[in-house]
Amino acid sequence: MKKLHSAVLGVFLAVFVSAAAAAENYAGVVKTLRGTAATERAGTRIALSPGSRVNAGDRIVTGDTGYLGLTLRDDTLLTLGPGAVFTLDAYGFDPKTHDGNFVASLTKGVLSVVTGLIARRSPDAFTVKTRISTMGVRGTEFIVEANER
Repeated sequence: MKKLHSAVLGVFLAVFVSAAAAAENYAGVVKTLRGTAATERAGTRIALSPGSRVNAGDRIVTGDTGYLGLTLRDDTLLTLGPGAVFTLDAYGFDPKTHDGNFVASLTKGVLSVVTGLIARRSPDAFTVKTRISTMGVRGTEFIVEANER
């Protein structure tokens, strides 16, 4: 009976630690929102609000009058303007070593960026793509505009 109890406790702890790790694996948090914005994740559209978490792989769309401010775990600040379509293609960050990567695509709209710890530690690990260009970041603040054509 004691072995069964220990096994059940072990499974519970493994599930709990795994769930806690997954909860901490988000990319960032919506800090400000004016108008409307949503994320498209695994085929589901989810309305965003301040406090919503976003993950790598999320496609974020702002409404025609929407502005969204997002803070990533490495303290990168992203601001999306009205009618923006933005995908966080890849994001990883280790808060202990400050190692990580950021790859994003802006399909439409305006994106303002103030880079955080990832770009400071390894500028080559921070990339923003548009339909006709890819930017490697060497500075700390920039604005990108993408137009559909």
